[in-house]
Amino acid sequence: MSESTKKGQSHLGFWRRLFVFLGSMELAIILLLTLAIASIIGTVLQQNQPYADYVIKFGPFWFEVFEQLGLYDVYSALWFLAILALLVISTSVCVIRHFPMMVREMWQLRTNVQKKSLRAMRHSVQWQTGASLQNTIAVIQQQLKLSGFRSRQTVKQDDAVLVSAMRGGMNRLGYLFTHIAIVVICIGGLFDSNLPLKLAEWRGDIKIETRDLSVSEIPEESRLAVGNNGFRGTVSIPEGRAAEVAFLPVRDGYLVQALPFRIEVKDFRIEHYPNGQPKSFESDLVIHDPMLESPLEETISVNHPLIYRDHAIYQASFSDGGSALTLDAWPLDSRAGTEPVAIEVKVYETRQMLWGEEMMQLEMTGFRPFNINPDPTEDNPKNLRDFGPNFTFKLRSQTGEAREYENYMFPVLRDDREYFLSGVRNSPAESFAYLYLPVDEDGSLKQFLQYAALLRDEGVVTKVANTMMLEALSMLPERDTALENSLQQTLQTLINMFVRGGFDEVRDFIENSLPDAERDNLAPAYLGMLREMLARIYFTMDGNDAQDVSNEQLLFLQDAVDAIGTLSRYGAPVFLHLTKFEHVQSTGLQIAKAPGKNVVYLGCALLIIGVFLLFYVPQRRLWAWVEQQEGGLTEVILAGATNRNPREFDSFFSAQQAVLMASTGNSFDQPGS
Repeated sequence: MSESTKKGQSHLGFWRRLFVFLGSMELAIILLLTLAIASIIGTVLQQNQPYADYVIKFGPFWFEVFEQLGLYDVYSALWFLAILALLVISTSVCVIRHFPMMVREMWQLRTNVQKKSLRAMRHSVQWQTGASLQNTIAVIQQQLKLSGFRSRQTVKQDDAVLVSAMRGGMNRLGYLFTHIAIVVICIGGLFDSNLPLKLAEWRGDIKIETRDLSVSEIPEESRLAVGNNGFRGTVSIPEGRAAEVAFLPVRDGYLVQALPFRIEVKDFRIEHYPNGQPKSFESDLVIHDPMLESPLEETISVNHPLIYRDHAIYQASFSDGGSALTLDAWPLDSRAGTEPVAIEVKVYETRQMLWGEEMMQLEMTGFRPFNINPDPTEDNPKNLRDFGPNFTFKLRSQTGEAREYENYMFPVLRDDREYFLSGVRNSPAESFAYLYLPVDEDGSLKQFLQYAALLRDEGVVTKVANTMMLEALSMLPERDTALENSLQQTLQTLINMFVRGGFDEVRDFIENSLPDAERDNLAPAYLGMLREMLARIYFTMDGNDAQDVSNEQLLFLQDAVDAIGTLSRYGAPVFLHLTKFEHVQSTGLQIAKAPGKNVVYLGCALLIIGVFLLFYVPQRRLWAWVEQQEGGLTEVILAGATNRNPREFDSFFSAQQAVLMASTGNSFDQPGS
């Protein structure tokens, strides 16, 4: 044999082994298990969320690991699509390999079975009859035909005849249909994947946009034209507005998918439970399409989408559509005590705000007319209550740092006292920390801010400190000017530190300034003097008499001191209070197009038919060995086999045996092994 022939045979042997490996059961099982695990991950881990949410949830390290593995969009990851394609190839090879054998199994009656083999079968019986050989064969074939069997007779040696019969040959189609169904479903899945987008991005035809831009500002390389590609995107449309694009989330950015029609939101409605929680919501849509003689009007709700031109439009969510808000800006800094400044702004609007000498950027981020929050009571620890409208916003400094705030419109009741509530956090990773501003008898912040202004009034603080100093040193036998100046300066310093940094700064001063030996004795004295000063300044308002105060006044003083002590951590020189709003709602739509949907449906139909054929149409075979004996008797050996449900076949074989024995007129029964 020549060297070239050996190389050719070796080459053919490699491809043959590869072909067998691709069609092997082991590879198919591994691929299916991998897809199953990936599907579990894709179900447990919410897909296509903003990357900032994943960073908050997993931290920077694991975020990078999961991002490299493509776990944030599992069903469109290259490795998932590659496994899907490999499963298509593997299953196709398996079908190609076994198709000829399955076809033969469907039609072949197995006429080469020997007498000895029939007797050795588990289901086997024999008897003799006085009828002739031909009559016996004719009767057997007739009865088998009535039982749904297809039969054929084969003449064997010694003038014996073998009747081979089979029914349920379509069972083998079940194998083919189930395997072909897997191929068809996977191909449909590939049609609906974003593989074309990945290829276009790899070629540089498209670019993922990560900036927060208006639709008109989005560049062409981040736009997708109307086509047959599958996609699933979202769009938020305010009432009375329309849109003709959808936004597709892609990793840490998005693409804009053009639609072949325009969607107008005519009206949005939402129903609430008695406690204020959303019950149901629906949108009245108008579809404008040049292909329509007149606009199409439809109402969609949750789980009741509109299907138009192979696009499924789902009611997914709702949000604010740019409500108009009227705010009062109450000063919390050195301007405290002055009248508030009225501001009119819309949700999602950004504007510059000059506050004193500080320039800030006000970014309105949201508004909600209902806020269902826990409000446990003794009778109902799980009680929920509507806290009324609130709005969220960010205040961004000139350095770019921003804090997020959440302010409620109506006062919140806490311990039988009312407060204006404002939450603050430095990043979305944190929970809101709330500032409670006490409300006066008139339901406003005027009394609280008047008190805050007095604490910043140098003349008032000096006067109160002087009075308190003289009272404290009045018991001395003679005046000590140095001691008087030192005590008054200490009292004024304590107030200034409290206004600047609250009790935290005062405690830091005590820890860092007082000698260790005297700290334990002087610390309570310093804090006591501070509280006395805070109370005296409060009672200077409106000529209050410290000797004749109500419990309500003392509680208000306590709440005011607590609030002022935390203003340094609030981080804003102003408190924005919502006084009026004009609510505009926006409906959140999810728009999906699945060109492979019908292909998947076809695959599912094939799978159902295949499973039915496999489990409910068993293949059953019967053989009858008919042989002429001496003395004019005819011997019959009946045997059978099945590929499913052997226990059920026991009763079936017994029934067939009884029918054939009776119809052939057997003289006596001699069961075989």
